[in-house]
Amino acid sequence: MQSLPDKPWHHLDNQEVIASLESDAETGLSSNSATERRQTFGPNSISGQKSVSALKRLLLQFHNPLIYILLFATLVTLFLKEYVDSGVIFSVVIINAIIGFVQESKAEEAINSLKKMLSSSATVLRNGEKKTLPATELVPGDLVFLVSGDKVPADMRLLECKDMQVDESALTGESVSAEKYLDVLPADTVLADRNNMAFAGTLVTYGSSKGIVTATGDQTETGKIAHMISEATTLETPLTRKIHAFSKLLLWVILGLALITFVVGLFYGMRASETFMAAVALAVAAIPEGLPAVVTITLAIGVRRMASRHAIIRKLSAVETLGSTTVICSDKTGTLTENQMTVQKILAGSKTYDVSGTGYLPEGKISCEDQDVDLADNDALHHILVAGLISNDSRLSEKEGRWGVEGDPTEGALIASAMKAGYQLKQCEAEFKRIDTIAFESDRQYMATLHRLDSHHNLIYLKGSVEQILARCTSQLNTDGESEPLMHDTIDQQVNAFASEGMRVLAFAMQRVANSEDTLNAFNDREPEQSLTFVGLQAMIDPPRDEAIKAIATCQKAGVRVKMITGDHALTAKSIATMIGLQNNPGHNGEELEALTGRELSDMDEVALSKAAETVSVFARVAPEQKLKLVTALQGRNHVVAMTGDGVNDAPALKQADIGIAMGISGTEVSKEASDMVLTDDNFSSIEAAVEEGRNVFDNLIKFITWILPTNMGQGLVIMVAILFGITLPVLPVQALWLNMTTAVFLGLMLAFEPKELGIMTRSPREPDAPILSVEMIGRIVSVSTLLLIGAFGLFQWSQLQGASIEESRTLAVTLFVVVQSFFLLNCRSLTSSIFKTPINSNPWIWGGIAAMLTVQLLFIYTPLMNTLFHSTPLSLNQWLLMLGYGVVVLLLVEAEKAVWRRRSNQQEE
Repeated sequence: MQSLPDKPWHHLDNQEVIASLESDAETGLSSNSATERRQTFGPNSISGQKSVSALKRLLLQFHNPLIYILLFATLVTLFLKEYVDSGVIFSVVIINAIIGFVQESKAEEAINSLKKMLSSSATVLRNGEKKTLPATELVPGDLVFLVSGDKVPADMRLLECKDMQVDESALTGESVSAEKYLDVLPADTVLADRNNMAFAGTLVTYGSSKGIVTATGDQTETGKIAHMISEATTLETPLTRKIHAFSKLLLWVILGLALITFVVGLFYGMRASETFMAAVALAVAAIPEGLPAVVTITLAIGVRRMASRHAIIRKLSAVETLGSTTVICSDKTGTLTENQMTVQKILAGSKTYDVSGTGYLPEGKISCEDQDVDLADNDALHHILVAGLISNDSRLSEKEGRWGVEGDPTEGALIASAMKAGYQLKQCEAEFKRIDTIAFESDRQYMATLHRLDSHHNLIYLKGSVEQILARCTSQLNTDGESEPLMHDTIDQQVNAFASEGMRVLAFAMQRVANSEDTLNAFNDREPEQSLTFVGLQAMIDPPRDEAIKAIATCQKAGVRVKMITGDHALTAKSIATMIGLQNNPGHNGEELEALTGRELSDMDEVALSKAAETVSVFARVAPEQKLKLVTALQGRNHVVAMTGDGVNDAPALKQADIGIAMGISGTEVSKEASDMVLTDDNFSSIEAAVEEGRNVFDNLIKFITWILPTNMGQGLVIMVAILFGITLPVLPVQALWLNMTTAVFLGLMLAFEPKELGIMTRSPREPDAPILSVEMIGRIVSVSTLLLIGAFGLFQWSQLQGASIEESRTLAVTLFVVVQSFFLLNCRSLTSSIFKTPINSNPWIWGGIAAMLTVQLLFIYTPLMNTLFHSTPLSLNQWLLMLGYGVVVLLLVEAEKAVWRRRSNQQEE
């Protein structure tokens, strides 16, 4: 299908637009022309993406080196005719694949959600007649009529417009409905400021208009977003990258050791079949069969913990990615702010008042210079609050303990400010009965209401833009309720002061008039007199969340940068950013917080954009593709990026980010489907909590890996040494499998329940390229593996010298592994802190796991069935005491090694 040339339709006048689209302003397109265009441009719907089949998605779950190791172990145990062990290992593989298959998010679901956004029908002018047609039949050049409540069916240039307001929040991020005009705009006007255009999927909230379709289907702004979602790269998470590299290395190490074992055995003259079985035993012993299952279960535990902190995880890997996050790109409205306009300042009677409380909750107070205000002392304050309350067509309501507005958010803020002062809507409406209304219109910029004051007088209240209200005023109301000369310059200074703080300012005026037919007729002519009395100003803002301020401070202390990327105006964004404590990042030249606009970003080349993404913390008036570019630029600088969003415009960036975070309350279905995590309370503080949980998950995974590898390496070393010295194998393959599976489940898995360590949010994020194990951890793994080799091999040889049977010696070697790993488990509860400073009851699962492991090991040793299956035999009390003693020695040696590392770390910090 063809597409129209991409023209700046907002920059062309009506006649140029109509001529370019070869349409007719009076009759619209003909039926024949519309049919031809539909064949040329296709239907007005978003194309689907070729989806990956369910079978292929399932098979891709097996494309992992760690899974290859497990499949190899399955084949080896099958070869050894250990069918039970083979079945258990293969079951682990299948369970991992199923969990991954179920948890994965599919991009086509986001595409389908975007399809649902388009309107189902439209009122069109065809052949000079108005018709209602399915929206899919619209073509470029069609003339479409829109009224309040309509969903815009396609992108269009407005030709006629009456008081038109459109909710574009899902597309632009702007929290207030956009007013529409017909003025020709500069070519470089950003999407959010194209007020002579209406975009597909947005909602008409007020007024009516007629427009000409400029783009349909995939060519609309919504369609372009759908394309960006499908093109966005799905990145490997830090965990999957590291586990992938670690597993690959482990695979080659195990195969290399097995090959060395085989060659050495042949060199010593052992039979080829016997040597092969020894190599197989080493491979089985060295493979950490429990690692994939424990990784999955640990992540699942993180999912459950995060859910209790208002974060729903849609992809398991997102749990750990949060812990690796270096940059959080957050939307402003509703995430960092309350998403509820709140009056914070009032100017009345030449005095400035502070209004406490946030949002639409009618709780707070009005004060002046920290002193409570008596409304009887200021008549101007009384009138400005009453005017805001009754010259108002919106309502506040409480649902499920949450206050919200039915109507315009600005009017909701005015109602809340009056209620904080004790005014009640019904009482005021009864006292000042409304007679007539002049509705707000974009060219008039104010709303006026006429009220019955008494039998002889009426009262007119006006509210609107400062310029329009002041132009109609000749005096101002003082605190005593008397008129005095209008101090225009003083008012302008106060307006500028409020605006510099990012607040939206409304002006109020009033006029007492006679209760007569002439007054009513004059008001009906929709033009109040030009000699009004200025009452005052109410300044409002969508205030920052208190908890977001604390959360941002915590993130910055933890080395996680926070950036605001919003569709709102730069001044408002900068003001909110200052309130919540955002700072320029290292490398920025100035000290003053900088806010870059979408227009400025569009003029940058790739290098400049990359530098801006790194150093600037506030981006305002950005288009969807610019959000995507900012995320990509940060990733290009090796950052792990978390991106929050709630609108359709956020979806491509959500999918591109290492972790996309959607809003559960205000978020669109498109943003949720493109995300990895959904916040149930739309609160930035929940992101900080999730980052904390993510760090804990990664910590616990490292603890598990540090704990499990000595078991596998120790067994491998025992078998290698046996081959090198031509000695009977101290551990059989089936016994190695028993050790690997039982210890991983009963001991290692318990580390997943370890609580967060102190200071988890005071350290810097992990470097994205850092290896999964540090030098310190590798050294500990090698040292514990060596201690296991010395203990197991030494005990095996000692018991053989004492005349014990081969079964008894092997049972001793296997049980020593269990005992030492139980003690080492206590060491691993903290990889840096002393075990003696770790609260003994902070993780009761540890003790339950040790008890369970002891129970199954007793069954392994003392039950005839297990003796037969695993070639084990009962042990004496003295042998148990010997093993327990060695376990205590290992525990103390590891603690001594930890103390050395702590001392070295402290010296480096000094």
